[in-house]
Amino acid sequence: MSTSAAVRGFTDAETPLLYDDTVDGAVDYKGRPVHRSSSGGWRSAGFIIGVEVAERFAYYGIGSNLITYLTGPLGQSTAAAAANVNAWSGAASLLPLLGAFVADTFLGKYRTIIVASIGYVLGLGLLTLSAVLPALGVSSSLIQIVLFFFSLYLVALSQGGHKPCVQAFGADQFDGQDPAECKAKSSFFNWWYFCMCSGTFVAIAVLNYVQDNVNWGLGFGIPCLVMVAALVIFLLGTRTYRYSAKRDDENPFLRIGKVFGAALRNWRADSSAVALEEEARGSLPHEHSEEFRFLNKALLAPADTKTGGKLCTLNELEEAKSVLRLIPIWSTCLVYGIVFAQSTTFFTKQGLTLDRTVFPGFQIPPASLQSFITISIMILIPIYDRLLVPLARIITGKPSGISMLQRIGTGIFLSFLSMAIAALVEIKRLQTAVDHGIVDQPEVTVPMSFWWLIPQYVLFGVSDVFTMVGLQEFFYDQVPNDLRSMGLSLYLSIFGVGSFLSSFLISAIDRATTGADGGGDSWFANNINRGHLDYFYWLLAGMSAVQLVLYLWFAKSYVYNKGSSV
Repeated sequence: MSTSAAVRGFTDAETPLLYDDTVDGAVDYKGRPVHRSSSGGWRSAGFIIGVEVAERFAYYGIGSNLITYLTGPLGQSTAAAAANVNAWSGAASLLPLLGAFVADTFLGKYRTIIVASIGYVLGLGLLTLSAVLPALGVSSSLIQIVLFFFSLYLVALSQGGHKPCVQAFGADQFDGQDPAECKAKSSFFNWWYFCMCSGTFVAIAVLNYVQDNVNWGLGFGIPCLVMVAALVIFLLGTRTYRYSAKRDDENPFLRIGKVFGAALRNWRADSSAVALEEEARGSLPHEHSEEFRFLNKALLAPADTKTGGKLCTLNELEEAKSVLRLIPIWSTCLVYGIVFAQSTTFFTKQGLTLDRTVFPGFQIPPASLQSFITISIMILIPIYDRLLVPLARIITGKPSGISMLQRIGTGIFLSFLSMAIAALVEIKRLQTAVDHGIVDQPEVTVPMSFWWLIPQYVLFGVSDVFTMVGLQEFFYDQVPNDLRSMGLSLYLSIFGVGSFLSSFLISAIDRATTGADGGGDSWFANNINRGHLDYFYWLLAGMSAVQLVLYLWFAKSYVYNKGSSV
């Protein structure tokens, strides 16, 4: 019997035609059964996508030019600023794990988004205040620095609650059991990323110019106002949203934790006892249940009944396995997270040294070169969704054209190419500086056009279309239904851990290449004409190649969850 029919006391056969479009497992804002014809779908997703566009505008309005602010008004070295940018972006990408836990366990996605949006506005307001303190007559640099970093990490914390919940809540507006809405959900991830990049593009193109040529207070204040508008837009859609119906069983984290706890408690159990228990309960229902057989010991009753331990069900066992199955894919994408961190740091420092004149009297701000990433994404996503996917469907017969793991692997390969090209371009830039005798004149523009950097930016964007969107869909689709926010936070954590690893790698290489007496030029010297970013890019290209081989090994043996949309 369906949920909607049971609520009204009907059997499925007796359910009146009036309620045929009721969406199982979803309710409206008052907790009532919700109808497909009057809720969800693109009408609701439109409000949520609008919020994401505003949030990305605010986030990249800070992050894309952060290294310039740190090395400029705050006076930090290039290596220290890059490490700080990576640490902040790493925190911003790891905190969604906390936000998803709060949403999936306590508040729900809708309330978490509201609380996070309020925190976002507060953080951006304080960030704006920190930038205008000198103009207000506050001469203490310590006060400015403390307030700046407090505000910066408040934004990261708020983004941690906002990011996983908004996307998961948007995808929840499509019923995966309905054929038409299931197809729309696959498209949703593509158009979500397209619109998200639109917000990023405007931030990079407009805010970076304001920050570099007007003042930083206005450059941080505009994102604050945009986030206020985003919160209002989100609230306007309240009556149209589909909300997940509350389940009567245990919290999903407790269910999965119980399986691992029971398996650990019974780790000494004889395998024959496990086999007998499996036979007693019937064969395991999923084709990939033979994986991680050590977890099957969770099916055994507690040896000591006084502990009060509960028996684990087959469904709980499969939930735990589905989460564990993600770890090899997650870990083999971490180098991609390291590579991803470079576009907002060293790419920008490279661009700062080049001729960025577009027409007489106007130069592109160096951080705005990142807009070529978003432009390539915005061009490719419609082509991918409307042309490549339908063609691939004809060949493969899959609704998504190619599988999620194939899509991710393609992007990883493209990121390897991007790093290799970046290394070659940096070799060219360094040689040009030598040829014109300006190696020790970092303030002098290297007579080399910024167009040399565009291939590495464009490849970054094309790589994102495959890997980023693929990871989003994969980690949403392959976790239990009531852990969707956590699934997307796991995807985001790839870039959080990647940013921290990048920060550690930069710091370690900086120390190692400066020399014991600190008198040498490191790979990341403040005068990058004396540095060797090309060596760093070659290192990342090599790490990407190794990562790709490992990824392909694990992806080949991965078995998708039953009912997956691939």
